[in-house]
Amino acid sequence: MKNSLVIGSRGSKLALTQSGMVKAELELLNPSLDIRIEIIKTSGDVKTEPLSVIGGKGVFTKELEDALFDGRIDLAVHSLKDLPTIVPEGLAIPAICKREDPRDALVLRLRERGSQPSVEDLPKGAIVGTSSPRRLAQLKQLRGDLVCKDLRGNVDTRLRKLDEGQYDALLLACAGLRRLGLEQRISAPLSTSQMLPAVGQGAIGIETRVADEAAIAAVSKLDHKFTRLACITERAFLRALGGGCQLPIAGHAVVREKRIRLDGLVADPDGKQIVRDRISGSLDEAEDLGNRLAKRLLERGADKLLASA
Repeated sequence: MKNSLVIGSRGSKLALTQSGMVKAELELLNPSLDIRIEIIKTSGDVKTEPLSVIGGKGVFTKELEDALFDGRIDLAVHSLKDLPTIVPEGLAIPAICKREDPRDALVLRLRERGSQPSVEDLPKGAIVGTSSPRRLAQLKQLRGDLVCKDLRGNVDTRLRKLDEGQYDALLLACAGLRRLGLEQRISAPLSTSQMLPAVGQGAIGIETRVADEAAIAAVSKLDHKFTRLACITERAFLRALGGGCQLPIAGHAVVREKRIRLDGLVADPDGKQIVRDRISGSLDEAEDLGNRLAKRLLERGADKLLASA
């Protein structure tokens, strides 16, 4: 049995907060373990170009996986939505932690928050910051008169740019804001019927080496069954579409009363065409449900929309 574990984490405040949460839970469950966090810089952290330019798949995870293979770290903590759906041979995800709020959030300047703000209330021509093709496409469908502007940087940087007047509103993940103690900046959570979340949004995935039985034994205690089932379904859907976080694809599964319900959509980049559908089934159908919904959307024209992206 190991007496120490090294957690690999990106260096952003959100990544370190999430890794700190995992570290605290592991220490609570394994008081004798010496656990420390090692910061690993990823290409997504270093490069400043839009993610659509530098490539979406693995830009926030590859260097962490390299560190796992090299033995520099024992486990990597990821925002699951950043983790490609095909895990490299020799690595595994033995734990997916209980999900935070998976919804997207409308964020306004503090001085401009109304009693019940909404996307519908934004003025014509308002500048909305988002770097996500998924959010952009759905926002364009909701409000084609809004101006979407690329947005990079950590959460604090994004909020500063908003408050300085560079944007009129932002679209961010509720989960990240809540984990950073910035829940008060959520002007309005967007319902999943209005803005379907990214696959894995709000969930934390813990990746280890397949052969590291001690690390797997330690982190598997943090696995949340229903979150895992929902995310297996979503990730199967995304994998079957051949997509990543930089394509206008959304998928969100909910587990209730021993059933899984999956909503999925594919859009063109401008949000002019969106193919959306829903499927449900039993808990033991998780991966199959994702595959079946993807096939259904592809048959309805999603393949052409993805080619246009």
